[in-house]
Amino acid sequence: MKEEKFTYFWRTASPFSNWHPCTFEIDNITFNCSEQHMMYHKALLFDDQETASEILKAKTPGKQKALGRKVKNFDQQVWEEQCKHIVYQGNKAKFTQNENLLKRLLKTEGTTIVEASPVDAIWGIGLAEDDPRAKSRQTWLGKNLLGEILTELREELLLNNSLKS
Repeated sequence: MKEEKFTYFWRTASPFSNWHPCTFEIDNITFNCSEQHMMYHKALLFDDQETASEILKAKTPGKQKALGRKVKNFDQQVWEEQCKHIVYQGNKAKFTQNENLLKRLLKTEGTTIVEASPVDAIWGIGLAEDDPRAKSRQTWLGKNLLGEILTELREELLLNNSLKS
């Protein structure tokens, strides 16, 4: 069996981070990072227009995330059912509207993208890249939802590129 290869990332400097600064537009709304997109749509999902508006005005992903934690009428089960789709759509716009970011994403071909965050066991693996347990999916402490979404998105974009040529 072929050994799985990983592309690790963590922190804002990585183009794969939801906090990485970039501009993209969806439905005539401009976002400054995919974190802002995710938190905005989280607020809309629970019909919290006031917080959604504040998230669009917030300039930093830290502030956007803090506002996202205050969304009124939040329901964890509903969020878990919808969050992956929301994050996928935001990242699709982010990467397809920013050619330099798209090139970086496509260069990960043949690997699974992994958010090596020691503090996030939902979107990341709950481990740092230099932790020996990060080298095997079986020993991860987290779900790596963001990494899985980015890997799936990359595969879709590679397939679409090959169909065009």
